[in-house]
Amino acid sequence: MEIVLALAIGILTGSGVWLILRPRTFQVIVGLSLMSYAVNLFIYAMGRLRVDAPPIAESGVAADPSQYADPLPQALVLTAIVISFAMTALLLVVLLASRGLTGTDHVDGKEPD
Repeated sequence: MEIVLALAIGILTGSGVWLILRPRTFQVIVGLSLMSYAVNLFIYAMGRLRVDAPPIAESGVAADPSQYADPLPQALVLTAIVISFAMTALLLVVLLASRGLTGTDHVDGKEPD
């Protein structure tokens, strides 16, 4: 399970960096989204990978921290997903405004010769 997660994070990061370095603004936005997905997976993995473990301790039972999933990374990732969705929407609006003003979607604002 850990190797699959590590490969997924590596592929998302590599693809995101490659797309960020592209000359078109839409590709840059997609690259930033892929990078945020990779960071979200990394944060989630820091909370220990446990299958079928409850995130909250039951009342009246002695809590053993090794038997429970850490809820903090899950909450951080949920918040990061909402923020990245809002930032992607904002970047797309800026992309459309820039395209309307300059007539091109290149990052530097002009077509190569």
